[in-house]
Order: sequence, then C-alpha cells, then structure tokens
Amino acid sequence: MSVAGCDFLVDKRDFKRARVAVATPGLPAAGQVLFAIDTFALTANNITYAAFGDAMQYWNFFPATDPAEGRIPVWGFADVVASQCEGIAVGERFYGYFPMSTHLMVQPERVGPGGFADGALHRKALHAVYNQYLRCSGDPGYRADQEAQQMLLRPLFATSFLIDDFLADNDFFGAASVILSSASSKTAYGSAFCLKHPARNLRVIGLTSEGNKAFVERLGVYDEVVTYDAVASITAQSAVYVDMSGSAAVRFATHHHFGDRLKHSCAVGGTHWEDLGGAAGLPGPRPTLFFAPAQIKKRNADWGAAELQKRIGAAWLAFMQKVNGAESEAWLKVRQVRGEDAVAQAYREMLDGGTRPDEGFILSLKP
Repeated sequence: MSVAGCDFLVDKRDFKRARVAVATPGLPAAGQVLFAIDTFALTANNITYAAFGDAMQYWNFFPATDPAEGRIPVWGFADVVASQCEGIAVGERFYGYFPMSTHLMVQPERVGPGGFADGALHRKALHAVYNQYLRCSGDPGYRADQEAQQMLLRPLFATSFLIDDFLADNDFFGAASVILSSASSKTAYGSAFCLKHPARNLRVIGLTSEGNKAFVERLGVYDEVVTYDAVASITAQSAVYVDMSGSAAVRFATHHHFGDRLKHSCAVGGTHWEDLGGAAGLPGPRPTLFFAPAQIKKRNADWGAAELQKRIGAAWLAFMQKVNGAESEAWLKVRQVRGEDAVAQAYREMLDGGTRPDEGFILSLKP
C-alpha cells in the first residue's frame, strides 16, 4: 500500500524552472512516522534557502530523486497520518521544517511531551535546530488562530533576535548605526524591532526599493529609510551593514560609501537572488556570513537552552503585540493559497519580487 502525493521541485541552477511531480511516500516502517503536510509559509526567507542551498546545505534536508533538483525547505504544520513510533499518535499536529510537498517521512528520536527530533540518517550531520518538530498540544506558544503568524514570522523572528543578540554581544563593533538592506522583509523589520531597544543610543537605517519605501516608513521601526539608489546620502559616521538582500550592487555601494567607517559587514539573506555576487576587493571589512545556528550554539553554552528560549519567547510576545495591535493591517495581510497550480503561481510571484511587503503567503499543495 502507498500514499499518493506530490513534490514541488526546483532546478538548483535556475530557480525559475520548477515543476510539481507525483510522489508516493509509502507507509512508515518500524520507528517511523508519516506526516501529511497541511499548510506552510512562503517568504523571501525561503528564496534565501534556495540561493544558499549548496553553501549552507539547505538542499540536504529534503533531497530530491534527481540531484539537479531540490525541495525548498519551508516552515509549516503537518498532521500524523500513519505512525509506527511509540508516543506519537495518528491525528496529532506538529509544527516544524518541511519540504514543499504533501508528505514527509520522519524517524523520531528523543520523543517527549513537547515534540521530537528527526533522527533520519541523512539529517544527522545537519544542524539540529532544523530537525525539531513541536507537538502543538505541548507547545505553550501555540494558538490555533495564530498559525499563519507563527509560520510566517516565528522562524524569521528567531533569526532577527539572534542577529540583534550577535551585534549586541560584539558591542555593535563600535558603530553608532545599523543599516539593514531589504528593509521590507520580515527578517529585517523583526531585526529592526529588536535593535530599537530604548536603552541604546543606536540609529537603525533601512534600505529598500522606491516601491516599498512608504510601507517601510509606516512600520515605525526604522529611524531612517533610504532607497537603494541613495546610499551615498546616508550621513552616519560609523555603521554595521546587515545584508538581507545579497545584492552585489547594494553591497558595493554601501562599502564604497563608508569605507573604513563600516565596522562590520554581515551577510544574512539573498532576497535579491538574481544579483548575488562576490565580495572580493571591497573597501572596509570583509563581508562575513551570519549563521543563526552558530549563535544559538554560543548562547546555549552561555545561558543554557531553556534561558535562550525564554528570552526569544519574551521578545516574540512583544513583537506579536505590535504585529497584532491596532496597526496590524499595516504589517501583515495573509494570502491563503491551495492547490498545485496556485502554489506554482505564488512561488513565481515571490521569486519575481512581485509580492507586496505587507502580504504573507500561506500555501498548501493539497487540492
């Protein structure tokens, strides 16, 4: 007996080449669990996963049959439809890291009230933070009516918190300002929210396109909003650059404008995936890749895992008050999309940068 489903597959060398393929995951063997993936978020962060798929091993979590293709990782919710694992029952709902597919087979280990880790052999060498699956019934932060916000913002906000923590841990490298590119992206404005701590005398500057400028200003988390063609107008005497876009042109302009006044250059994302480029020969500090799991590992050692999660949780609740407050319509409008053709269309729109910054896609490959 087998289960019918499908995978959304992307050409690793040309992201515009994508297709939906039939997949038959079968039924779980001893110790395994089969998930039916219900819904997942698609954001610029997922395009970053694809852009850095080889360098950061994102393609390795959910390998496709053809090594030239990949399944882009997403954050979402899934229900257990078959289980051969003690402690996990059919019908239970979990949150975690999934492929753009209808199903995922996992091999749970360290099963507890809060969830489990996937112990599948091919994931053993990959970073543990992406292998955790949270049992909704045991997650104190779970709210059924807030699933969309959790999928769209929670994993991105964890990265936002860790970027802020990394910079603060390094005393902002002696800079008085932080500049974030792709300022309309959810990870960027989450970072800006964290950076704007009332006890700091820190100026937070957002770089964005002309079309997104009004939205970014409306968020109220940036002290200054500058369009990409006006980088040279920034008057800050010293700055840290947090590169969410990955754009070689914007990186070039920022490094050449600041030179040695740029105290640190932090590469985070690749929202401008078609303009990715090298960093050789730039004035100022050499761009350094920020990898959130590395900061998690450091803080787990410094504070302990429970304290880290407590601090992220407190920041998340403060952020959600802002997102769900009186001005919430200015921050996030959810677009629900279902079915293979609709998912493919949403993916193309996200890839082409056609999605409004105040919108968030919640997708499902189920008909």
